Amino acid sequence: MFEADTTPDLPRGHWRVVLAVLRWVPQAGLSRLLGRLADLRLPRPLRRFVLGSFARAVGARLSEVEKPLDEYPSLNAFFVRRLPPGTRVWPADPAVAGSPVDGIVGSVGTIRDGTAVQAKGRSYSVAALLGDPAEAPVYEGGRFVTLYLSPRHYHRVHAPLGGTIAVARRVPGRLFPVNLPSVAYVQDLFALNERVLCQLESELGRVTLIAVGAFNVARISTAFDPDWAGSSAWVSNRRDPPEPERAYDPPLVVERGTELMAFHLGSTVILLFPRGCDVMSTTCRPGREVHLGTPLVRVAARGDLSSHRPPTMARS
Repeated sequence: MFEADTTPDLPRGHWRVVLAVLRWVPQAGLSRLLGRLADLRLPRPLRRFVLGSFARAVGARLSEVEKPLDEYPSLNAFFVRRLPPGTRVWPADPAVAGSPVDGIVGSVGTIRDGTAVQAKGRSYSVAALLGDPAEAPVYEGGRFVTLYLSPRHYHRVHAPLGGTIAVARRVPGRLFPVNLPSVAYVQDLFALNERVLCQLESELGRVTLIAVGAFNVARISTAFDPDWAGSSAWVSNRRDPPEPERAYDPPLVVERGTELMAFHLGSTVILLFPRGCDVMSTTCRPGREVHLGTPLVRVAARGDLSSHRPPTMARS
């Protein structure tokens, strides 16, 4: 099983200064202000120019945008754009976990002594990440996969497997950036930042998907439970946060590929898998670009993927 990360050595110069300053500024308040700016309605005649310029600046693929640019009323609306139908594919095997997002693979590895790797020389507590120490033993000896989303990526988060959701949780915290310098420099970054998670009971066992917020808006909406947000559209980075945990009885049934959440600017997704799962090293390799549905993890007993052809892919 391939275990590595692509995070750099500790940053020098301006990033150390920026991160030191961010420790003392009102991260949540500034992020909410940026969110209001991103929500400003653009005059229709300007939308193609403004949103097209943004797309070119960040490298977003306009061929993978569902609607014409002038139908997106704001930068935030464009940021959470949907993909045209049939743009992404899923593994034919329903027991293979596909990537829940478009992004770049970060650290990948095995959970040992209750910790996962954040960057070179830095790890974090799985119990702290989950916001419930009683749940951490489920993942001892299991796998973790970190996926980074840049501004150019599609920012909706989907179910990597079919199954049921019995528990979802919002864990309050800070809002540091989650770029590579921050990951390398800020100890326990993923367990410090505000995050939203849901537990998925699946063919691979209990899989937890954690959406980590970040400085710069940091709003996360929950499509699997839109009522959680109340009168708002998102559950994170709010002055009036909703209840921290939701339990579902009966559990919510979701199919693989079902939209679960969306980042309204940001960020990072972490997947936790129980013991008995293995990372598919040909497709889930640190530094590799992945798309929604790219095979990431399967049952370890299925053998080493490197000695077999990749699974047949089927349209979602």
